[in-house]
Amino acid sequence: MGKARHNISNWRQYNRALVNPGSLTFWIDEQAIEQWYCHQHHGRRGRGFHYGDGTIETALMLKAFFGLPFRALEGFINSIFPLMDVSLTSPGYSSISKRARTVTVQYRLPSKGAATHLVINATGLKVFGEGKWKQRKHGG
Repeated sequence: MGKARHNISNWRQYNRALVNPGSLTFWIDEQAIEQWYCHQHHGRRGRGFHYGDGTIETALMLKAFFGLPFRALEGFINSIFPLMDVSLTSPGYSSISKRARTVTVQYRLPSKGAATHLVINATGLKVFGEGKWKQRKHGG
């Protein structure tokens, strides 16, 4: 049995459909930007944290979502912020690795459907597929 052949009549639409799954949208709200860096000491001995728990949680979610090792995760996060015109930096990979033991991450991998919107707000990272995002944006 050979490979099935389909006649494509609308190449423009076909090409757009192949390109669109590669697009990704990032949002980060003002409150999340304000909470990116830690502004108070943790209360124990030693130097305080430079990044807040929400920052580490967001980094760990991105790591799980994209399947990145810690070093690549640091570079990935640092490459996103200039595109968004946000003056934030990623925690170092060793900092993320060490803090991963103490930060509780409440993250459930999305279903196998397309995840097209990553939203970072004060409560952390949220991943939306097209259906969830449309419901939230335009109502049920």
